[in-house]
Amino acid sequence: MESTYEHTHIPLTTVSSGEGHEVSIDMYCYCIQFVNICLIGNPTSKSKTWFLVDAGMPHSADNIIQLAEDRFGTMTKPQGIILTHGHFDHVGALAELLEHWDVPVFAHEQEIPYLTGKANYPEGDSTVNGGLMSELSPLFPNHGINLGDHVKALQEGGSIPGLPDWQWIHTPGHTPGHISLFREKDRSLIAGDAFVTVKQESLYRVFLQTQEISGPPKFFTSDWEAAAASVKKLNQLRPSLAVTGHGTPMRGEELTSQLANLADHFNEVAMPEEGRFVH
Repeated sequence: MESTYEHTHIPLTTVSSGEGHEVSIDMYCYCIQFVNICLIGNPTSKSKTWFLVDAGMPHSADNIIQLAEDRFGTMTKPQGIILTHGHFDHVGALAELLEHWDVPVFAHEQEIPYLTGKANYPEGDSTVNGGLMSELSPLFPNHGINLGDHVKALQEGGSIPGLPDWQWIHTPGHTPGHISLFREKDRSLIAGDAFVTVKQESLYRVFLQTQEISGPPKFFTSDWEAAAASVKKLNQLRPSLAVTGHGTPMRGEELTSQLANLADHFNEVAMPEEGRFVH
């Protein structure tokens, strides 16, 4: 297993960094600099079984481990780590976490080349409109990582071993193998970067965590037709709660109306006017 983030330092943060949100008894969302991870599992249950969704920024492993131990105890480890996708801010601490926990990593089969050292993502696109984060994006890491035998392809049909109430949904566009997670019984959604609740292209709005539903981060999205279809697919689920890769959790009528607007007017409000992958 190869860690390629040893010398990566991203000096960007937000007012929400270090904040956690217990959005339900068995869902805990935590912000690391400007990206969210999610812990799924009930800390009051006897089994204390849980899963980690995404793996945060480089050099955040100790923080994630401490968070998990505070919530589930020092003698427990996740049953697995589920990746919505493999961009640097979602896998940054993964190599160090696997050295500590040695658990399987689940991802969509189309994302596995980026997790086994066989492919790199496109470089960040500074030509998309939107703000300083877009302009800085070519400086962000875009290389794949090599997790070796730790990474496992998610089962067809949407089931997740150990999480019977949840299903994974293929939501490509931001990356080829991007997934979201959905629980029908309470209509909880973990959307990854299929859509986000902050305008991720704007450094000012990212820093303040100004809440608004926005499309997938423009500077790293490589297939806009697929991205639009994925947002429409998630809107049809009518989620009552959404935890996204960036921004604070959103629920209720605000989520319903803003997500519907994004789905109905995706090309106007989410797609950049220009960029390498627009046309």
